[in-house]
Amino acid sequence: MLTQRCISHSLPLLTARSLATSSSRPAPPTPDGAGFPIDEPLSLTSLAIIRHTLRRQEHLGHVKSHSPNLDVPDAAVLVPLCNVNGHPGILFEVRGKLRSHAGEVSFPGGRTDDEDSTFLATALRETDEEIGVVPGQVEVLGSFGPPELSLRSLRVHPFVGFIYPTLERPPLGLNQPLPSITLASLRPNPPEVSHIFHLTFREMFDVSRLRVHEFRGYTPYWAIDVTDKVRGLGLEWEKWGGEDEVGGSGRPGGKGLEIWGLTGWYLNVLLKRLGLY
Repeated sequence: MLTQRCISHSLPLLTARSLATSSSRPAPPTPDGAGFPIDEPLSLTSLAIIRHTLRRQEHLGHVKSHSPNLDVPDAAVLVPLCNVNGHPGILFEVRGKLRSHAGEVSFPGGRTDDEDSTFLATALRETDEEIGVVPGQVEVLGSFGPPELSLRSLRVHPFVGFIYPTLERPPLGLNQPLPSITLASLRPNPPEVSHIFHLTFREMFDVSRLRVHEFRGYTPYWAIDVTDKVRGLGLEWEKWGGEDEVGGSGRPGGKGLEIWGLTGWYLNVLLKRLGLY
């Protein structure tokens, strides 16, 4: 059961880079003493704690006009938390061949359109378009940041939400498991999205998956191998050419598929905020 003691009330409002360890090689993350029960299904209490934790550093400003530099185009992504078969974790998509950096792992999201009134609206619209989750299925929990520039020079604003399997919100006790989704119910939008997979919080601690990478060449974080999530699907991706975020993996030769680059960086920042890493 979660309690308010899971939250570090002394945690200051930190920038994304200061949330990462300054060590050249971070210690492997361990679930011992984590501020989040990684093996329990997400519940209403879980969501309340996540929302409270994110609110303490929510300084992005959701309105598009809040951008500090209007000459830089904006984009937004959603980090989709969910239960699958009673296991808590996060949904990821593998990009299709007509998108930049085809075959790489990302969160649902994309560039802000003129009709999007907020960055959050962008994230929800893109989630609907790319994986078939409509805004009414998403319980928005907050944002984190600050936004980082992608390799295409887009300022990317990250949001967090819990995904319900339907529009219905069943009456539940605070500590009862929230409904699980099924991956078969999701609708990847080809050719933009080739595949959708679920990575549990427990798998994010599996040391056999982890590799130290340096975000943009200077701040270490954990890249996570997810090759097993797409094995046998015939997916292809660019081989790594020495540039961060290009290719399915940052390992020598670009072998395998990893959560790395900006997606991996944002994942690490979020897990640190939630007391998991």
